[in-house]
Amino acid sequence: MINNTAYLSNNGDIICFNYNGRRIRFRGPYSLVCFDHVKEWDNGYIEVMTRFSHTEELIEEYIDLVPILKNLYIDPEKFLGNIKKVEVRNV
Repeated sequence: MINNTAYLSNNGDIICFNYNGRRIRFRGPYSLVCFDHVKEWDNGYIEVMTRFSHTEELIEEYIDLVPILKNLYIDPEKFLGNIKKVEVRNV
């Protein structure tokens, strides 16, 4: 059975995207505290509610994984093709 869920997390300003045993890490804003929940997943484009150190309010942020994957020489269509849902997994 194919796992269709990927997980988004962070450790400080390092963002982790985990799917099917692979972990993609990249740097985010210095003031990133944590992700709260994913509002929308659109084949590589993530709309996520985010908490930052400079405000108590959640802020809508956008992550486009396609250029990140291309920079890492990972085929976006192959890597993202089976993902149907992204969940926040805070560590």
